[in-house]
Amino acid sequence: MASDPRAAPPIIRAVHWRTLGAARLSSLLPSACLAAVLLAGVLPPAGATPAQPALTGTTQPGAAPAPASDQPKGPAAAGGDRAARSDARRTVQEPVWEAGLGATVLSLPDYRGSDKSRGYLLPVPYLVYRGPRFSVDRGGLKAELLEDGRLELDFSVDLSVPVRSDGNSARAGMPNLRPALEIGPQLIADLWDSSNGRFKLQLQLPLRYAFTLSTDTRDVGFVFHPRLGVEVSDFAGYRGLNAGLVVGPVFATARQHDYFYTVDPQYATDTRPAYQAGGGYSGMKLAMSVSKRFPKYWFGAFVRVDWLKGATFEDSPLVTRETTVAAGFAISWIFAESADRVVRRD
Repeated sequence: MASDPRAAPPIIRAVHWRTLGAARLSSLLPSACLAAVLLAGVLPPAGATPAQPALTGTTQPGAAPAPASDQPKGPAAAGGDRAARSDARRTVQEPVWEAGLGATVLSLPDYRGSDKSRGYLLPVPYLVYRGPRFSVDRGGLKAELLEDGRLELDFSVDLSVPVRSDGNSARAGMPNLRPALEIGPQLIADLWDSSNGRFKLQLQLPLRYAFTLSTDTRDVGFVFHPRLGVEVSDFAGYRGLNAGLVVGPVFATARQHDYFYTVDPQYATDTRPAYQAGGGYSGMKLAMSVSKRFPKYWFGAFVRVDWLKGATFEDSPLVTRETTVAAGFAISWIFAESADRVVRRD
């Protein structure tokens, strides 16, 4: 006789039931897409494939070096040699495309400001494409706008999880929350790169339009999340270990806040007064992540913290915690890659 999963420990039970709920979305494909979108906004790109450095410069294989008389001398030569060595260390040959499949374990609050968190165990795809102008990786679709590579335009995505109100005491008796997909352009400006290429400081400006994923799609407004991002390669001295940190305020329209924090009069109770949320400041977000690419595997983990102090909806009775934490990790097996290679920065 099959055992009752509700007799399992709370954490295992939560993961078990959320996994079954994900499978009932209709198939594993929607669940995989859900996991990919959830991870896209918080985990760094896939990272470079472990490989030998690519040759740089104009000398062709088998060609003799230029005569000594033709070589630059003095400080300029030393500087050029240092730049060449730096470039050689920072460029690698990588497959044009890679494909894989993995799984992710997530702990997420029902919504920002909720004291209820749930566990999720979901499949997640691993897809990477490295084109001359466009690329697709764990961070999404990117397009290089300028020749010097200092400005990029890509698509930013985020996704709220579905919430059954009968499992959240603050929302008891209210309609369930459908998952809300946020998607839109993101402008990224490289503000600073270290001389050794290990550290990068970016300004990221995502503007996303949100709508519910349901048969009666609902407009959930716009979200603007300007933020500073720091990327570190070979973190803590470990080759291939990438780390990232992003932090910045969040702003949203009234429709966004209304969906999550408004209490209509018909759902008001003695302990949950009616409340109308307006647009404006939505608090602060900070996310920290690490990832590492192995020859046939990829691993990533993240922690995200939301502070709602001073948010325009801070007084909503649906805000039961000013600080919420989300965390998770994922592992993927890369089972296919192209024979063609491209030279890219490590």
